[in-house]
Amino acid sequence: MSNATMWWVLTGVLVALELVTGTFYLLMLGLGSVAAALVALAGYGLSTQLAAAAIVGGLGAVLLGQWRKRQSTTPQEAQDQHLDLGATVQVDAWDVQGTAQVKHRGAAWTAVLAPGQTATTGVYRIQAMAGNRLVLEKA
Repeated sequence: MSNATMWWVLTGVLVALELVTGTFYLLMLGLGSVAAALVALAGYGLSTQLAAAAIVGGLGAVLLGQWRKRQSTTPQEAQDQHLDLGATVQVDAWDVQGTAQVKHRGAAWTAVLAPGQTATTGVYRIQAMAGNRLVLEKA
């Protein structure tokens, strides 16, 4: 089997692993192996192929890491992107764990009280999202 064929097989393996993990870093390494395969098809030796794979894959991974750092949001910015904040829900009962089941946008949600709130029935405002739970305050 030629070097180019082995690089193409490695590319397929890296892309398949990328589809499983979803991190995009393996995709960058896959691009590096594509570069190495193209260098192999051009007739260059193994050391040049390895250098091409390392440069393209490594540079892609570094650039992806820098781009992700710039794209990251603070917890407050992520919280501000929730369109549900400020909406109201009806709480019919609280259970002993301090949670309630409420209907919001046609789905059942688990709700918890915001700090300093008392568990009574009535209309509550969504103050925050804690994972997949609504944090409620009295409206």
